[in-house]
Amino acid sequence: MSDKARFRLVGRTRARVRAASSSPASRVPGALTQLAVVLRTPARAAQPLFAQAPKTWQRLLPFAVAGVFVVSLLPVTIAVLANDYGLGGGWSGALGVAQTVPLLLAVTRPLHAWALVLLADTIGGVLLVHADRVAGHAWPWTPMAIVGYLLLMACLGLRESIRTLVGVWLVTGAVGTVLGFFRPAGSVDTAALLFVLGGVVLALTGALRGLGDAQQRIAEQESISEAERARRTLLEERARIARELHDVVAHHMSVITVQADSAPYRLPGMPQPVQEEFAAIAASARESLGEMRRLLTVLRGDGTERAEGEKAPQPGIDRLQQLVEATVRAGQPVELSLAAGAAGAAPPAVDLSAYRIVQEALANVVRHAPGAATRVSVTVDQDEVLVLVVNGPAREAVVALESSGTGHGLVGMRERVRLTGGTLDTGPLPDGGFRVAARLPLNTPSEEWR
Repeated sequence: MSDKARFRLVGRTRARVRAASSSPASRVPGALTQLAVVLRTPARAAQPLFAQAPKTWQRLLPFAVAGVFVVSLLPVTIAVLANDYGLGGGWSGALGVAQTVPLLLAVTRPLHAWALVLLADTIGGVLLVHADRVAGHAWPWTPMAIVGYLLLMACLGLRESIRTLVGVWLVTGAVGTVLGFFRPAGSVDTAALLFVLGGVVLALTGALRGLGDAQQRIAEQESISEAERARRTLLEERARIARELHDVVAHHMSVITVQADSAPYRLPGMPQPVQEEFAAIAASARESLGEMRRLLTVLRGDGTERAEGEKAPQPGIDRLQQLVEATVRAGQPVELSLAAGAAGAAPPAVDLSAYRIVQEALANVVRHAPGAATRVSVTVDQDEVLVLVVNGPAREAVVALESSGTGHGLVGMRERVRLTGGTLDTGPLPDGGFRVAARLPLNTPSEEWR
């Protein structure tokens, strides 16, 4: 996708998001969707759950949930242990604090919180063996302990690895099995219940975290692929520019060779040292041409043939009229304003770059803004060539001219402008159109070195 198309896609997406968020009926589903995304985003080590959430309320949500559980379970646990199980008030208060307060640690250190809560629940199960009214009640895990433990399982599943989750689940089952040998008569065994429910919660939250990890890896790979694609596009465009400039430079080197070889015949009576100097110049020029052709063979990746299109003379500003006419025949309304004398005013590198910039800009218009009215302007003054391509918003669907341009979009334009030492200014217009403005100096760096 080109820079222009990506910009328009992002703009349309933001507009739809703003329009959707303005509706009160859509705010609740939108919030739930955001929460689902946050749940799938794994927290890093030493970070609280939801630490990477974009909104403050989302980052504070785990602390609020843990706080609500602690405030709700603490008095209920103390009351149930003292009144229903007949455990002493001191032991009930101590167990209530030990089984519920560590839940606050589950947001940042769920594994540590699990160890503390499991130890407290185990001690509670041992103490309840000798409770006065344990018969007919849940043991070794009380209902309040099961609720708090499941919250821990959810926090662990969203944070820890699969190996850790399996270990936690097995340890939970092992502790329940050992305590089962001391089960009081008449009590309701809840070891198997917690083992099953804990496994389900760990499986669900672990799968959710695994989905988030997979999506994160996919996003990273897409980012790497996009960077590699941009790099490959840049290298391909540079190779294309090098192939095109070969014809320009080769022409000048050939002229130098011919002039140096013919100098003794055109200027009779030339001293022998001068003739030898011209012969050395001709030999150096031929050697340079040979080196250039060998380098071009590497850039092409094909040492046997050249494409038919590469055998034709390189286009320039004088070919812009033909380019515009071909684009108009494809259904794209284009107007060309070409300054008088512009066709022969620019050096070959600038002439070729100006043509390619217009060609790529028109190809982008055809692909991404079909039917948009487009104006092409090329002006020349004493110092530079100004190329301006402006199009309005798309009006109608037409057949895209996919064969136009190099297919490298703004990347190729920037490379060509950088080659000539000029400047490129691109960007959207307020009415939805797009503008490409390139300034190409007539005295390119390569000419200033001469």
